[in-house]
Amino acid sequence: MAGLPKVVKAEYLGPFLINVTFSDGLKGTIDFEGWLDGPVFERLKEEELFKQFVLEAGSLSWPNGADIAPEALYERAKSSTTAV
Repeated sequence: MAGLPKVVKAEYLGPFLINVTFSDGLKGTIDFEGWLDGPVFERLKEEELFKQFVLEAGSLSWPNGADIAPEALYERAKSSTTAV
């Protein structure tokens, strides 16, 4: 597979927790609470907005314009894998 794996599935599990599956089969649960600092991420502390993420360009994004690079998601998922 050429290039970095992309997020192909994401499921909200609870406050600030999203289970992600990548195109190479890596799965992991990511705790986003530590990422919710700064102007664009501050509003995501509102759980109703946080739950409105969508898959876009192989990553996650939110209606307020916040997004996280797929590379960062992949590294975080690797350190918290639930299955490979």
